[in-house]
Amino acid sequence: MPPFLDESDTTVNFSDKPRRGRPKKQSADSLDTREALLRAGMLILTESGFIRSGIDPILKSVGVPKGSFYHYFSSKEVFGLAVLDRYRRYFDAKLDAFLLDEAFSPLERLQRFVQDAQDGIVRHEFKRGCLVGNLEQESTLLSEAFRGQLQLTYQSWQARVAICLLASQKQGEINLQTSIEETAQAFWMGWEGAVHRARLVKSTQPLSLFMTFFIQAIQIKTD
Repeated sequence: MPPFLDESDTTVNFSDKPRRGRPKKQSADSLDTREALLRAGMLILTESGFIRSGIDPILKSVGVPKGSFYHYFSSKEVFGLAVLDRYRRYFDAKLDAFLLDEAFSPLERLQRFVQDAQDGIVRHEFKRGCLVGNLEQESTLLSEAFRGQLQLTYQSWQARVAICLLASQKQGEINLQTSIEETAQAFWMGWEGAVHRARLVKSTQPLSLFMTFFIQAIQIKTD
């Protein structure tokens, strides 16, 4: 992905800048506090998921009292949905950075993206996974709103991989037996499973194995 967040990764500010002449709806301090809560939520949910995660550790990590939390978010679910939205936009940008890098061939871009993910999970000692993958594991316990946002997130990620695969196909790197859209979907289905297995066994072997099989299935043989 890489699904493994660094604290530095989450400092990217996706908030819209106010236009000149338009009065600010929130103070800078208020926006900073809300952003800090979202960053903390991203980090904790990549480790523990939503159901198991309490609000108190998030508040403690940023020094915000519980009463103030409800000034920014009316409930834990509203907060969780905001964290998911923040993560999707963070990750969309991360995917674009890898998959649109024309310094490498399209297939190399996908492989570099996967290698970065493997490096990330090792760096965090297999404690952090993918926030979206964690939420998917809890989907039967989540609201319809959560499930809908998870599906939209996967659609966004699959579309980006599909664009990369299309470019790879045009360059003669791959030969697909199914549609590009289905192949992109298969990539994410397999990848999320590999991430969970890697955390279980504390090894990147499941990630490497999945990618080997995926590349072998689509790459044009040069023999």
